[in-house]
Amino acid sequence: MAIAIGIMAVAVRLIAIDQPYIDNWSWRQGDVAAIARNYYENGFHFAYPQIDWAGDAPGYVGTEFPILPFLAAICYKLAGVHDWVGRIQAVIFFAASLPCFFLLVREIFGELAATWALIFYSFAPLNVFAGRSFMPDVPSLSLAIIGLYFFLRWVENAEKRFFFASAIMISLSILIKLPSVLIGAPIAYVTVAAPKAFGVAPLSKNSCDGHRPPLQLLALFAAIALLPSAIWYWHAHQIAGRFYPHHFFGAGGIQIMSASWYWKIAKQITTSSLTPLLCAAAAAGFFLARSTKNAGLFQSWLGAMILFIIVVGYGNRHQWYQLPLVPIAAALAGVACAFVALKLTSRAVKIGFSVFLAGWFGWLAHNYATSFYRPVAAELRDAGLELKRTTPENSLIVAADNGDPTVFYYAQRKGWHFLEKDGIYDGNPSDSEQVITDLEILRKRGANYLVFTKNTSWWLDYYRGFAQHLAENATLMETTSGFKIYELKSVKALP
Repeated sequence: MAIAIGIMAVAVRLIAIDQPYIDNWSWRQGDVAAIARNYYENGFHFAYPQIDWAGDAPGYVGTEFPILPFLAAICYKLAGVHDWVGRIQAVIFFAASLPCFFLLVREIFGELAATWALIFYSFAPLNVFAGRSFMPDVPSLSLAIIGLYFFLRWVENAEKRFFFASAIMISLSILIKLPSVLIGAPIAYVTVAAPKAFGVAPLSKNSCDGHRPPLQLLALFAAIALLPSAIWYWHAHQIAGRFYPHHFFGAGGIQIMSASWYWKIAKQITTSSLTPLLCAAAAAGFFLARSTKNAGLFQSWLGAMILFIIVVGYGNRHQWYQLPLVPIAAALAGVACAFVALKLTSRAVKIGFSVFLAGWFGWLAHNYATSFYRPVAAELRDAGLELKRTTPENSLIVAADNGDPTVFYYAQRKGWHFLEKDGIYDGNPSDSEQVITDLEILRKRGANYLVFTKNTSWWLDYYRGFAQHLAENATLMETTSGFKIYELKSVKALP
């Protein structure tokens, strides 16, 4: 059964695997894809990832450990530059996590709960969509789950292969996505709840008191898991400080927000991220699992995630930040489903219950997941492809794109978001004077073309002074229902 679920889960993620990066998370994928293409075109300088929206500057930025775009760039050498190359990485990492997640839940809650947990983990809307997106989140989560399972195995039998496998997987997970450090919560729980005779009996059959793993081994584990990340993120911070646009991905997210902000996140989690059914089952499972001694592994992870959402309130405006809630909720929901199934005595009723519940969840997951796939950035891609076709390769583009770099990626051109402040997207203008000033600064830095999409073309009607200025200093090259492209008149460049 678990194998069949896994095959279906992977198959679902292969649907539209060649979709361009124009879906709900286009802007984040566009940056990762740009880094990959810049590796491919500008040399494989791993420690210096480059984005496209730094205009005439190289565009080095501080990022997570960029192993995913680097691997994609290597694949481009073999298969050419295709959008599916980036997407398929998440599918592969997700598939690798499936057996470890199933075995982890089975170790604690039993096989029936693990089977249901695997269904929920595989088809939760947030995980389905993230599991085929060119982003580091699913690979990082998958490595964390694998590392957690190997850590549990090491605690059970003290085999060195599990120790080093766990430490390396956790290290890579944190390198790829820093918030994965939260996996330390369930690892700490496993450590505290270690078996009385370390390395002899399984954790699930022992009380939570008694001997712990040797402190020297725990120190070595922490060094392997954390030291590479400390080194890399220090380097990434230095890169952001040295090079324009001085950007460090994820900076500024640590900020406690208003109650209404968290209410919005909660509604999002209970609907499009997990579905109401999964949330309700997970809530029931949370209380039912209290009698299972080592349920604390998932409960401690849940507590860490709640604290993370509160403290990193502003960062959690990005829905993918809540991705670790998927395995947690899936495991607890599996407990609830197994509890109900065991209370049913009739085989026919059990089958009916299973079919109904799986079908209901599948219907909800499909309805919520499809909203993620909407081509919200299609006009940005269309504009980018037109710029690629009609402009010289060294052109610099000014894009009124709401901060989404899709135009630059598909144009294969460098440029600036519009408006911009120190290279970073600065939102909508307050008046015509602000727009004109920003445009003139960028023209003096060598900007050749200006593009509006249907989401920003209202500027031309609302800011009449700017529209007049543009008419005097640019020529309309192309206009469609989705975008407008202007060629800017040249001016004397800034020294």
